[in-house]
Amino acid sequence: MEIVTETADYLHALCRSRGGFIDDVEFRLSPDEGVIHVRSASRSGLHDLGVNRRRVERLRRRYMNE
Repeated sequence: MEIVTETADYLHALCRSRGGFIDDVEFRLSPDEGVIHVRSASRSGLHDLGVNRRRVERLRRRYMNE
């Protein structure tokens, strides 16, 4: 991942797949709600074959284990 933007409550990163595709991943911390909002989306193509969902689930599992 390559971080593009980082603030106290927001992070935007780029993920490059093995096929050369670029996906945007965003995190927004919402302390009042006690959650971290996550968005992972393909920049090109209509279908990502579940890559973004698997990425978010993998990050969620890592976060929950720590």
